[in-house]
Amino acid sequence: MTLAKSIVLATAVTLSPAVFAGGTHGHGHGSPIGEPGVASEASRTITVELYDNYYEPEQIEVSAGETVRFVLENKGNLVHEFNIGTPSMHEAHQEEMMMMVEHGVIQGGKLNHHMMEMDMGNGHSMKHDDPNSVLIEPGKSGEIVWTFSNESNIEFACNVPGHYQAGMYGDVTFK
Repeated sequence: MTLAKSIVLATAVTLSPAVFAGGTHGHGHGSPIGEPGVASEASRTITVELYDNYYEPEQIEVSAGETVRFVLENKGNLVHEFNIGTPSMHEAHQEEMMMMVEHGVIQGGKLNHHMMEMDMGNGHSMKHDDPNSVLIEPGKSGEIVWTFSNESNIEFACNVPGHYQAGMYGDVTFK
């Protein structure tokens, strides 16, 4: 192996954990959508009800820098997701969600929790444990605490296959 290849390999091995730890949903520092917040710093709590296939409310207004605690209640008959992201982030995430359906992790109104540990390769699993997203079974609830650091094109959406396309998304607007 040449010295140049050795340096490239060493650099790749050194950077890989940091790169992969950032996840694929863009929720790190400097992200256009913000970052995970601390519940004790939330300025308010917003309850969002998830139905088949819409949210109530369908629009949320926030201020740049505001930390919001979202309480999410699935009132529908299907598994739903609440995911904070840009439209392009949702589009990319829908491919991952399709894999969860294809592998039997999501089955209509049920999550197969034991299958969420399945190795998808390249250090990825089907855990769905990113801080900007939660999957919720019918009759259950979840929570996300989020700090909206910048004004940008943000929406909340359900990326379970077909749900976004059926209209299950809402806008985050800035005051």
